[in-house]
Amino acid sequence: MDTVTNTQVAVTLTVPLPPRRMWDRISAVTRIGEWSPEATGAHWWEPDPDIAVGARFTGRNRFPNGLETTVTCVVVAAEPPATFAWTVLDDAGLVGSTWHYELRAGPTAGSTVVRHSFTHGPGASGTRSAADTGSRAFHERLAAICRNMADTVTAMAAAG
Repeated sequence: MDTVTNTQVAVTLTVPLPPRRMWDRISAVTRIGEWSPEATGAHWWEPDPDIAVGARFTGRNRFPNGLETTVTCVVVAAEPPATFAWTVLDDAGLVGSTWHYELRAGPTAGSTVVRHSFTHGPGASGTRSAADTGSRAFHERLAAICRNMADTVTAMAAAG
């Protein structure tokens, strides 16, 4: 039985930026290395891409154990200023994970409620590898993903 596929974790934070400005940050994949504890950078496959469903980018990650990876990502939702999401493909072209942002106006003028989620796909990933080593490693990985998502959103909102 596959207990990893469709596992989801999410964080929700309110940030002091209006939705359009926050959407501009979350869709600026080339800046992710400035904000994320794990993602060290990314670049679009096409110069000056139309940020739309089907656009592709390459992401680079560095994990606490020193492992560095390069992954292919495909935009699956791009509706400014409300939604931005992409899938990460494994080496076989299967969806290893989906990363999704939902934005809505916050409770005070000029603020945004950001929901950032991670959903595991049927493909291979570090999260699946953690699950294969045991329940504790799997849950620790999911907790790390939540911390990293919160740290990333916070850093995005604070960036100049």
